[in-house]
Amino acid sequence: MAGARLRVVSYNVHGLKDDRAALIALIRELEPDVLVVQEAPRRFRWRHKSAALADDLGMVVAAGGLPSLGNLLLVSLRVAVHETWCMRYPLTPGRHLRGAAFARGSVRGGQFTVSGSHLATDPAERPTQAALWKQELSRIDGPVIAAADLNEGPGGGAWRTVGDGLISSADAPATFPATLPNRRIDGIFVSPGITIERYGVVESEQARRASDHLPVVADVKLSSE
Repeated sequence: MAGARLRVVSYNVHGLKDDRAALIALIRELEPDVLVVQEAPRRFRWRHKSAALADDLGMVVAAGGLPSLGNLLLVSLRVAVHETWCMRYPLTPGRHLRGAAFARGSVRGGQFTVSGSHLATDPAERPTQAALWKQELSRIDGPVIAAADLNEGPGGGAWRTVGDGLISSADAPATFPATLPNRRIDGIFVSPGITIERYGVVESEQARRASDHLPVVADVKLSSE
């Protein structure tokens, strides 16, 4: 049997503070099977807000929210979710508490584990967070998809830590700020058992209204093992 194909979108939605209608329309047009969200609801009524976002998108909540400090994993109805968990990074006094969300899922033709994270803006914090996330990713058996706002580009140490042994696009457009992007700080990484068939960044007027980041889109093919 040929391996299953998935569309994965990673998107920092800026706390849903921008043009929500544009955000919803854009994501619906992209039709992701897996949506990895950074800056999702993480405080008051976070469950209701996360469920409302999923409902607006025609998706379901797989994992995340408050337990992962605003990282949220949504999936389409063709994805079955079998196991979920979250982790939190150590708190640096005076800084934001951050973490990661994980979901083990399957579609007809393949299984995978997806994880999403949002690393610190502080360059002193990022290396430890990247190392802890990478350590957890390395414990996972089978195909892995990791997506994040890393708050630094491919030349940075945290990006290299996360990407070590994984596959991503060697050359992709900048993702931030959406209005005039000049930094590539959002990325999707996959384990060698997954083929990236298409990798891109959505840059449109609609995307510029929807968030301060541009979404990253990867069409991937899972191993047929």
